[in-house]
Amino acid sequence: MSKVGDLLGINYLGTHTMRKTGAYRVYTQSNYNIGLVMHLLNHSSEAMTLAYLGLDQASTETMLDKIDFG
Repeated sequence: MSKVGDLLGINYLGTHTMRKTGAYRVYTQSNYNIGLVMHLLNHSSEAMTLAYLGLDQASTETMLDKIDFG
C-alpha cells in the first residue's frame, strides 16, 4: 500500500483509507443511501456512519454555511 501511495503522491494510504473512500463513493453513487453504507460497514447506527464519513451535524452545518442561497 505504501508503494502505491508513494506513486500517487499520497503520504499515507492504508486499508482503512480505502474502506472509508469506498464507503463515501457508495454513499454518493447510491443517491446518498446511508442505510446501505451503514449495512456494508456493519455500523449499528446511521449517526455512526455519518460521523465515519465526516458528515456529522457539525460538518453538515459547516458545509451549509458555505452555500450562497442568494
